[in-house]
Amino acid sequence: MNNKVPNNRAWLLVLPMLVLVAFSAIIPLMTVVNYSVQDVLGPHARFFTGTEWFQSMLNDDALQAAFLRQISFSLIILAIQIPLGIGIALIMPKRGWQASAVLILITLPLLIPWNVVGSIWQIFTRGDIGLMGWGLRQLGVEYNITRNAGDAWVTIILMDVWHWTPLVAMLCYSGLRSIPEAYYQAARIDRASKWAVFRYIQLPKLTNVLVIAVLLRFMHSFMIYAEPFVLTGGGPGSATTFLSQSLTTMAVGQQDLGPSAAFSLIYFLVILLVSWVFYTTIMNMQKDKPPHGGA
Repeated sequence: MNNKVPNNRAWLLVLPMLVLVAFSAIIPLMTVVNYSVQDVLGPHARFFTGTEWFQSMLNDDALQAAFLRQISFSLIILAIQIPLGIGIALIMPKRGWQASAVLILITLPLLIPWNVVGSIWQIFTRGDIGLMGWGLRQLGVEYNITRNAGDAWVTIILMDVWHWTPLVAMLCYSGLRSIPEAYYQAARIDRASKWAVFRYIQLPKLTNVLVIAVLLRFMHSFMIYAEPFVLTGGGPGSATTFLSQSLTTMAVGQQDLGPSAAFSLIYFLVILLVSWVFYTTIMNMQKDKPPHGGA
């Protein structure tokens, strides 16, 4: 019979982290919730508004348009970067100095700050000094991100693909390297094709990695701010004005604390909800797959 008394002093080691989380996350969140139900007219002039700001934000046509642009951008990014990242990981060297060299080269875009990425692509796309803009102009292609919404959208998508596909590739590469060699040996014995190896060995083993990649890329793409702000400033017009830029303008530029607090909570809940949908969908797809005895 075990008569040992539980030692709860270990919680003292966790207490500093709990305090840090409280100050860095919980308290700011409660402050936002507090502002979202008030009309703040001054330091000592506040009036309870209930759900008025939430209703106002949900019925705002400009924010609805920004939401559609945001969700469209995130879906396009996921549709491009996930398959592309898997493809890059599959062709990367598995060992030797070539693998180390490729890993270093492929991670370089991830080291560049977000605002610098916007500046790089702003110069890159200029028709007078930018290699891409000048080259397209020499080919007779009318390209201008400041006047053509389509050009601005294509450029932002290309910029994000260049900047963040290496993250997906690195995650997939780590997942592929963790697959035991015995699976590949069995596939070679069965004379399985490359597609069969990918379909029945590599892809199932990448499920957990792909869940992380999808969630990370969705959350970041849904909160993108610095890159399009530096590149296009949200233009032409409001063609590339995403939710994060609308929120910043409302909170910092207009000082509308109540509406911006309500907007930020809605923003947070949308990200949380869609991330949960992605996660449960991918995991359910994995559970529903019938077991395969071989490749």
